[in-house]
Order: sequence, then C-alpha cells, then structure tokens
Amino acid sequence: MLVFRRISFSRWWHKKKSWIFLGIFLFLVFVRISKGSLYKDFYYFISKPFWPGQFQKEVIFKSIDQEFLIKLNLLKNDNIRLRKILSLQQSSNNDNISAAVISRKTGSWWRQIILNKGSKDGVEIGSTVTGPGGLLGIVQNTSLFTSSVALLTSPESKLGVWVDRSQINGLLVGSGDDHPSLIMYSKDADIKVGDFVSSSPASSLLPPNIPIGIVQSIDDKLQSKKTAKILLLAKPHAIDWVQILKVNI
Repeated sequence: MLVFRRISFSRWWHKKKSWIFLGIFLFLVFVRISKGSLYKDFYYFISKPFWPGQFQKEVIFKSIDQEFLIKLNLLKNDNIRLRKILSLQQSSNNDNISAAVISRKTGSWWRQIILNKGSKDGVEIGSTVTGPGGLLGIVQNTSLFTSSVALLTSPESKLGVWVDRSQINGLLVGSGDDHPSLIMYSKDADIKVGDFVSSSPASSLLPPNIPIGIVQSIDDKLQSKKTAKILLLAKPHAIDWVQILKVNI
C-alpha cells in the first residue's frame, strides 16, 4: 500500500511539475510576444513611489505658482499706477455692492434690469454692473432703494471695448436683440470669429479687462467699416445676483 501511494504521489508530482513548466513557458512566450509590456506596466506601478525627482517636481510647481502670483501682483500695481496717470477709472473690490435682480425686461426693446440697491446704498449713475460671465451693463438711473441697469443689448448702450487677440479697440453698440454689434471703424481691422472681447484698457467709463463676449459672426460688406455680432458671456435672463462696481475716479 505504501509503495502504491509513493507511485501515485510521484506521478501526481511529475504531472503537476509538467504543468508548472508549461505555465512558465507560456508566460515567457507571452512576455516575448508582448515585448514585456505587462512587466513594464507592473514595474511602473510598483516603482512609482520611488521615482527620482518627485520632491523636485513639487518644489518646481510651487515656485511656478509663486512666480505667477508675483507677476500678477506686479501687473495689477502697474495697471493701477498707469490708470491714475491717465486719470482713468478703476474699481475697488472692497467697495463692490451685491444686489439682487427684482425685475427684468430682457426680451423687450428697453433691455434693462432693476436691482434692489439704490442711492442709499451708494449706487451711482454710471456704475458698472457685472454678473457670472462678465459685464452686464451700466446703471442708468437710481432711486432711494432701487437702480435701473441698461444692458449691453439695449439700443442706448454704447461702450468702447477691446479685442484681446489683435489688441485693437472697437465700439460695442446694443441693437435691441441678444447680440450687440461690434463696430470697427476700419475695413482692415483684424478680427476673427472666436476672438475674445473685453472692456477697453483705455476706457474712461469702465474698469479695464472685464470679460464681455466672443465674436460670433463678421460682416465686412461695408466699405468704410467692419461689424461683428457678439455672443455675450453674461446672461441677464438667467442671473439673479449681480455686482455693482463702485468706481473711484
């Protein structure tokens, strides 16, 4: 009986050993065919915590962030200094007024919104009004408790704007619909569909660099000028809260 068990175990072991060798052989063939991709991926995940340069990478990114913040502060200070020299307006975030939209006429010829802040809150005629996305319009008149804002889409709205890519000025004019017109008083003005439009750095009415919209279409049929339709970033029909920028002259 003992001899029979030994023979059975020997056969089982040899059979299992054959399968082990076959498995190793097939694995080596797979590695060969795949050119070690599985092994490389496995090694990638195991060795990742020990890669050289991880600490240096974090230091570099932190330095880049610090450099960006320093440059941003320098540009901000230069902008304030230059605008003071040129006697242009600038806004102070500390003095901005949050206001709720209590009435709106965004689908009519008048194109205006009414806010729940007025002269008692420090709102003045000519103040800039922004919402999520960028510029909405200008305060047109005030009462003690409310203020009326003429939207950029209003036919009464006429503002100097800036085309960022080509760095040229233009005039944004409301036309009573959802897409105000950008007028460039030069047939050769360099504007393209997709160009970003913001408030002009040289404007005497608005703080600079407030996002406004994107050039949606261009009409260059006129001989003396080029016009474009602007897709506004701020949507007055969907905005319930705005910021009124108190302006320091």
